[in-house]
Amino acid sequence: MRRRVPTIAALLLLAAGAGSAQISETVQQSVAEEVQTNPMVLMKTTLGDIRIELFSDKAPITVQNFLSYADEKFYDGTIFHRVIESFVIQAGGFTKDLARKPTKPAIKNEAGNGLSNARGTIAMARLPEPHSATSQFFINVQDNTNLDHFDDAARFGYCVFGQVVEGMDIVDKIRAVKTGAMGQLPKDVPLEPIEILSVTRVTSE
Repeated sequence: MRRRVPTIAALLLLAAGAGSAQISETVQQSVAEEVQTNPMVLMKTTLGDIRIELFSDKAPITVQNFLSYADEKFYDGTIFHRVIESFVIQAGGFTKDLARKPTKPAIKNEAGNGLSNARGTIAMARLPEPHSATSQFFINVQDNTNLDHFDDAARFGYCVFGQVVEGMDIVDKIRAVKTGAMGQLPKDVPLEPIEILSVTRVTSE
């Protein structure tokens, strides 16, 4: 999602009739303000890579929280511990031996940002209390509009904060694996661990 900025030619036309100093100042400001883009991350898994755009313009608190975990390599070595073929694939909280990782404090739920839990979006997992999300997230494998924000009481919803832009074939591979009960997790755990090797920011090209 890009923020449009005027081209140099358009600025020169708009500035017609103004003094040359004013035109120069306007052009310099435009050059300094590069096109702003939302951050991208690359999630490397044992089944392949998933590239995700993060909507910092719609969910700034959530995106910053996710990036802080990624930058600290918190997600490295965690697994997809909840996989439901017709619902979501969830990760970001457990290691391969199913040990729960300690997290930072919970964050504000930004589910009321107008984004829907459509197929391919990434959203924060949480407990029943609306503002309880920490590190865990899920990728929707179908349109799950029942998870969207409807009101601030019983249907607060789950905050969408990004979108898979490459690697939905990998998401579909993950959702198709065999699952069962393992350790402290009663069901929906992949019988063969699917590990997140790393989550790193993608620099501008």
